[in-house]
Order: sequence, then structure tokens, then C-alpha cells
Amino acid sequence: MEKTDITIIGAGVIGLSAAAQLSATNKNMMLIERNSSFGMETSSRSSEVIHAGIYYAKGSLKGELCIEGNKLMYDTCITNKIPHSNCGKLIVAVNEEEAAQLPELLEMALNNGAEGVRIVNEEEIKKLEPNVKALAALYCPTSGIVDSHNLMKYFESVAAKNGCDIAYNVEVSAIEKHPEGYLLTVKDHGNETLQFLTKRLVNCAGLESGNISAMLGIDQDKENYRIQYSKGMYFRVTRGIDKFPKMLIYPVPPASGFVGIHTTPDLSGGMRLGPHDAWVDEIEYSVDSSLKQYFFDSVKAFLPSLKIEDLQPEGAGIHPKVQKKGEPMKDWIMRHESERGLDQFFNLVGMESPGITSSVAIGKRVVEMMTKAE
Repeated sequence: MEKTDITIIGAGVIGLSAAAQLSATNKNMMLIERNSSFGMETSSRSSEVIHAGIYYAKGSLKGELCIEGNKLMYDTCITNKIPHSNCGKLIVAVNEEEAAQLPELLEMALNNGAEGVRIVNEEEIKKLEPNVKALAALYCPTSGIVDSHNLMKYFESVAAKNGCDIAYNVEVSAIEKHPEGYLLTVKDHGNETLQFLTKRLVNCAGLESGNISAMLGIDQDKENYRIQYSKGMYFRVTRGIDKFPKMLIYPVPPASGFVGIHTTPDLSGGMRLGPHDAWVDEIEYSVDSSLKQYFFDSVKAFLPSLKIEDLQPEGAGIHPKVQKKGEPMKDWIMRHESERGLDQFFNLVGMESPGITSSVAIGKRVVEMMTKAE
């Protein structure tokens, strides 16, 4: 039977980053992915934002690794010529009630270690973005955008160059604890069943991360590992783009765990609005065109030049959250599951935003977890 030292399940941005970094010192490795290429689920259906570390609780993995990941992301992009833009972000308050919430956001950002974040007044907003209307805003100079496809392509190329075997169209159907590690049963594109042994196993399966955990006997509901689907939908601005901001423009967060419909400039000069988040029971990516009015109403207060006919539905993505509807934001789950008797099983569950921003830092943390477990 084929044996490998390390197997990573899932070739999204986090699995790829982990593969790129682990393969630097581990040559008998495999990365398996159920889709035909990398990043075809959550990682390729996002805002592609490089976050500054504003929204996360002090001491959380999200906060810590976002701040670390922000710096590492820019370093990675600059060194390896990955397309990106350090465009900055404004979280805008359009009335006094929203303006009163900005100091709390600033405090959260500073507690996380976000650099350069400060509150700006209406006059300074006009200088930064003349076509944005707001009473005040939180200015986040380290925010930006990244070409997530080219980022993942870079991680994939590093892992492959280091000797990591990458297998697409391979889906895990069962995992068993074994004296030599873990016995994986997988199905390939032709529905043929194969088995192999791995000494160490890393779960980066994204939307399926809770189900992968369950294959090893972890009760998803008892441990809060069950993935909840939050669908984010986007509309594209199709006309008058010259009138709209080059920075990211976010509203004051409308609810815990959500950042609200915001502008996302892309690297080709276009702009999207989104995401509008909705809890769903299944994975599908349609966008309801009737939401056009809702999108327009959500941003017209701070984008007065926008016209409703400028908007067209574009795409959607699914966030793998571990909090249920109505619950506050929960942190990522990143654990060596040795306390459950699952030595050398490294579990990453609920790895939603800011996953792209933090991807280099998360890969680094996986290496540290594995080193500590040896």
C-alpha cells in the first residue's frame, strides 16, 4: 500500500499555503483536492481583500493571524510579483449614530495591532475619495486587494517544485485511525476507490472540513465543528466607473460577523459591490437579480453618483462559518487533535475570512503545530 508522510486535504488558498511551506522540509507529501483544479470553491469566490485586522476579538486567531498575514501577504506578493494593490480602506459612517460606533472599531483594530488605523473627518474623506460621502470614517492604510488566482498558482508551483504530489479529482470517502497513522479511502474522477496510508494528516477541506472531522469520530454538533453555509452575493458596477472610489469603501458593520455590502475595486480597473450574506442550506452560486434595488439602497448614501442601472448581478461564494444564524462571530478552529487520541491529525475548521489575507501566516502556523507535535 502506498504510504506518505503528510497528506493535506483541500487545495484552497490555505491548503496550498500549508503545502508550499511544509514541502520545504518534507519531501514525501501529498495534497488532494476533490475538484479539477485549485481554489474552485470559497477561495476563488471572495472579495480578494487584504484585510487590516479591524473586526476580530483581541487574542483571537483571526485577529492575530490577520495582522501577521497582512505583512506576510504584501512581502509575498512583492517578492514573487503577484498582482496586488495596497489601495487602503475607509469604513464610512453616514450619520451620527454610525459615527458613534467608530471609536469602538478603532479600539478593536488597535488591540489587534493594526497599523496606521485612525478616524478621519468629512474633510479628509473628501481628499482621500472625492466621490464618497460620509460624516466620518475609519481609515485603514494597510488594506488592499490581491489576485487570489495568481496567489494560489504561486503556492501550487512552490509545493510542486518542492516535490509535493498534487492530486485533483480525488475525494475522501473515509478515514480510519491506523497504527501507522491514518488510512484514507478516496475516489478518483473515474469513481475508482483507492486507499493509502499517511503518517500525518492536515484537514484544510473548507466547506467539507466539519465532515472530514466527523470521519474520525468527532461529533460536529457537540464540538461546534459543523459548517454553516453563508452565501455572499456580488453585483458588478458596469458603467461610470471613473466616478467611483479606488479605495475599498465599507459601511459600519451592520451585524456581528458580517461586514456589510462594500466596494471592491479589482486590479483591471473595475468594481464590484458585495457581499450580501444569506444563510443557506446547500451549496449553489446563483445570484438573485431582484436584489439589485437592495444593493443600490445599501450603498447610495455613501456613493451618491451611483445609478441603479449601473448594477448587474455577477457571482457568489459560500463562507464556511462555524457560528449559526444569530450567533456572534466565532474564531477559527486550528488544533492538533491529540487530546482526542488523534495524534498527528491537524484540524482547520471554519476557515472563512480573513483566510486569504492570513493564508501565509496560517501555513506558517501549521508548520509550527506540526513541529511542536514531533
